[in-house]
Amino acid sequence: MKPMKFGIGQPVRRVEDVRFVTGRGRYTADVEAAGALHAVFLRSPHAHARFTLDASAAAALPGVRAVLTAADVAHLGGLPCLAPMKNSDGSAMALPRYPLLADGIVRHVGDAVAMVVADDADTARQASESVMVEFEALPAIVEIEDAMAYEAEPVWPEAPNNIAYDNAIGDADETDAIFAGAAHTVALTVVNNRLVSNYMEPRAAIAEHDAATGRYTLTTGSQGVHGLRGTLATKIFNIDPEKIRVVTHDVGGGFGTKAVIYREYPLLMLAAERLGHPVRWVADRSEHFLGDAHGRDNLSTAEMALDANGKFLALRVDILGNLGSYLSQFGPYIPWLGATMATGVYHIPAIHVRCRGIYTHTVPVEAYRGAGRPEAAYLIERLVNHCALALGVAPEALRALNFITSAQMPYKTLTDRTYDVGDFEGTMRQALASGDRDGFEARAARSEAAGKLRGLGLATYIECTAWGSGEEGSVTLEPDGTFTVLVGTQSNGQGHETAYAQTVSQFLDVPLERIRVVQGDTARIPTGNGTGGSRSIPVGSAMLAKASESLVVKLKDLASDKLEAAVADLEVANGAITIAGTDRSLTFAEIAALPGATPERRVAVEAFKPEQATYPNGTHLCEVEVDPATGVVSVDRYTICDDFGMTLNPLLLAGQVHGGVAQGVGQALLEQAIYDASGQLLTATLMDYCLPRAANMPDIAFETRNIPSTTNPLGLKGAGEAGTIGACPAVMNAVVDALHRRHGITHIDMPATPSRVFHALASASETA
Repeated sequence: MKPMKFGIGQPVRRVEDVRFVTGRGRYTADVEAAGALHAVFLRSPHAHARFTLDASAAAALPGVRAVLTAADVAHLGGLPCLAPMKNSDGSAMALPRYPLLADGIVRHVGDAVAMVVADDADTARQASESVMVEFEALPAIVEIEDAMAYEAEPVWPEAPNNIAYDNAIGDADETDAIFAGAAHTVALTVVNNRLVSNYMEPRAAIAEHDAATGRYTLTTGSQGVHGLRGTLATKIFNIDPEKIRVVTHDVGGGFGTKAVIYREYPLLMLAAERLGHPVRWVADRSEHFLGDAHGRDNLSTAEMALDANGKFLALRVDILGNLGSYLSQFGPYIPWLGATMATGVYHIPAIHVRCRGIYTHTVPVEAYRGAGRPEAAYLIERLVNHCALALGVAPEALRALNFITSAQMPYKTLTDRTYDVGDFEGTMRQALASGDRDGFEARAARSEAAGKLRGLGLATYIECTAWGSGEEGSVTLEPDGTFTVLVGTQSNGQGHETAYAQTVSQFLDVPLERIRVVQGDTARIPTGNGTGGSRSIPVGSAMLAKASESLVVKLKDLASDKLEAAVADLEVANGAITIAGTDRSLTFAEIAALPGATPERRVAVEAFKPEQATYPNGTHLCEVEVDPATGVVSVDRYTICDDFGMTLNPLLLAGQVHGGVAQGVGQALLEQAIYDASGQLLTATLMDYCLPRAANMPDIAFETRNIPSTTNPLGLKGAGEAGTIGACPAVMNAVVDALHRRHGITHIDMPATPSRVFHALASASETA
């Protein structure tokens, strides 16, 4: 592809950042709505309880416009699960109703029982305290193993032993037979800790209703407006989707958990209709902890069978995914998605993966950056290191012995994934060289002299991205010579306005400030499948490349008559259509002013739907220092070599990788949502839930070793989640390496907090 000044491959700075850093961003809470009322939600303080409710006193207070309870919303549908799973026998999973407001029973702390609408937020909040609720506390279950116990009371009667579904991949008999005759077998059980998304911008929404037309408008931060509209219309209100407009402006982070429907949205819409006023709501951080979907929370066991030389023969995996009390929109699918990536980058001749979703009295679990793929990478990469320890071989040597090779591509896994291209050993070797693997022992000696433990961790990951649904959008030449892009994905801070403008500039050769990217409005953009699964740039840019090329054809056709030249003699250069080899040209503004430049001749609409996923991959190399006196783990060095197929913008790509690593480091060392035995969330504020800070992060040495994807017309592979996927196993392998070198410790679960590390060291010393 020809290099263009502002086009694909150029490290241009983000155009949207000028708006953000000068305070001109427009988030949901910034949107004015004349005459808006304010909503507050009353949430359960119990994880499991029966309740009765009397809202009459609250409803009678001055300034209170309405108090809605379950009876008021009984005619509406509940929140739907759009990704149910089947059981191994083909039967449907247990799908209990997810009510808009709890009706008689609450099933997690934070479960909403009422909505109060008043003239202002303070009045609504005070009135919510006057809603009389009598709770009868019931036993709560929060841990996966407790939920599956024989005597455990079910969260839902239709799910005995609290198993939502039980499915499997692979051949159990073949796998068991190989294990029975293997020279070595190694097993490891790991916890993938529950996380809270903690995006910078808590959720907010404004609902409006036009009584004359019967149309609703919902303004909210999301990862895609069309999905919200479709769910609201067809699953909850049972109306024509054209009766609902969903608008998303700037979004301060999403990470998967803003991709889904939440109960507040239809409730605000119903209130706006009944009261004849816009109704707004802005969550506080505590509501985020108690009301927004959580991430991860798996308990998994993996076993590897190996021959005498260390070759992998078979893999056996048992995944238990905590789904929470209700099924979130895609919740059941997330552990299963991880199961399909269980083999990672390794050639494993036989597998059996069992995957079960489990109900507990906790906040529902949803997709969180990587959605199943980080869980899979963590499990297999920790297991491979565990195998290396058991066999007494170097982790990189065991990996090299078992990698899928470039010669085996395309490679179909036993979990029905087809990797089109990849050189896994190549990226690993480059990361080892760039990270000075050979100098590690000298650094370890210096750390030991200073009273510290140094560890080296390696993780080679692969993920699937940009699969399934496609995108349709358009590029339009405006009368003033600028261009407008309509696209149905949704930026949550990743820099889509820049990336998409670069894609268009590649073909039209105009500065980025002359390209306006429009997203987040169902009234302007006919279709869209939102942002998730690292799909936006691989799918959206591929679509816009087609649209830009089609528009160039149209504009050349318009210009040819005026320039009196054949279309074949015209080219795009410097923001104009030019006769090749001459100084005769027409600017885009001049073309737009031509008599024949009708609106339909100035727009190109195209679509792109990927036939297969793309498979980004790479190696993370991490070095940590552990202070044995305190248990504090410091990440000292971090090196990454990734294969993203093609780099659209190196600055945007590095930013995505750095941010992903920060979230991975956070999970590995700091973050965990902790419930007590009664179901109370003990980490419900930022005083209790520890997020990574700048001091926790090292400088990151990042490079690419790209092999273009064969399933994407631009060669792109998704990149938004990769940093998180590689980080957790790399960091934890480094921690275990540090603890094993002097104390023989072979495993510690995430997060490796100072307390957990200190006690692991103390226990090892006692048994030495």
